[in-house]
Amino acid sequence: MDKNFKFTNAVVGLPLFFVLFLWFIYWLEIRFDFDFVTNGVFPRTFSGLQGIIFSPFIHSDIDHLYNNSIPLLVLLAALQFFYAKESLYVICYGILFSGFLTWVIGRSNYHIGASGLIYVLVSFIFFKGILTRYYRLVALSLTVIMLYGGMAWYVFPEVDNAVSWEGHLSGFIVGFVFAFMFRTPEYKKVIKYDWEQPDYNPLEDKFMQRFDKNGNFVNLPPVIEVENGFSTYYTSSCSVGYCIIPNKENDLDTDN
Repeated sequence: MDKNFKFTNAVVGLPLFFVLFLWFIYWLEIRFDFDFVTNGVFPRTFSGLQGIIFSPFIHSDIDHLYNNSIPLLVLLAALQFFYAKESLYVICYGILFSGFLTWVIGRSNYHIGASGLIYVLVSFIFFKGILTRYYRLVALSLTVIMLYGGMAWYVFPEVDNAVSWEGHLSGFIVGFVFAFMFRTPEYKKVIKYDWEQPDYNPLEDKFMQRFDKNGNFVNLPPVIEVENGFSTYYTSSCSVGYCIIPNKENDLDTDN
C-alpha cells in the first residue's frame, strides 16, 4: 500500500461537514424567509466585498445547491486524501482569491454559489497531479478531467448567461496558480530490484559477470577450492614428465 497517502476521518468528515453547512444555510434562508443573495459578490463596490467570504455559501435554489453538492463531496474528499497538508490552505485561500478576482472582473450583478471553489479544486488537482509526475496523482488528474472536463466550457462568456462564468474563470486561474505555489513531497518510485538501488555496482553482480563488455555471454573462471590455505593441487611453470613403474610384487602374485 502506498505510504504517501493515509486515510483519515477528515477524508469523509471534511466534505460532509462543508456540504451539510451549505444545506443548513439554504434551510435557514427558506425557513425564515431570508434573502442572502444580496450578500454575494457585487463587483467593484465596497458592499460587494462581503461576498468574497459569503458567496460560496449562498445558492439561488435547490437545483443550484444540488448541482454543487455532488462535485464538492468528490473533490474535497480527493483533496483531503491526496493533499492533506495543503487542503485547508487550498480551500480557504481559494475562496478568498477566487472571490476577489470575481469582484474585479465580474459583471455588475450578484455572484453567488460554490462553483468558484469547485473550479479551484478541479484546476488545482488536475495541474498539481501533472506537475508531480507521480503515477497515482497523474491518475487522479485524469480521473478528474474525465468527470469534470466538460466544465471547462463554462469559463468562457456567452456559453450560459445564467451562470457566473467570471467566478468559474477566477476559480480556474486561482487553482492553476496554487498548483505551482503549494509544494508537495517529491514522490519517488518504490525500489523493487537490486539494479535500482543507488549503490548498485554491476561488477559485483553475479549475473552481470556472465557477460563481457560487448554483451556476449561468457563462462565464469573456475573456482579453486582452498583447504587450510593451500590449493588441492599443485601447479608449476616447468613441464613435468611422469614414468610409470609396474608393481612386480603384484605381478608375481598374479602369476601364482
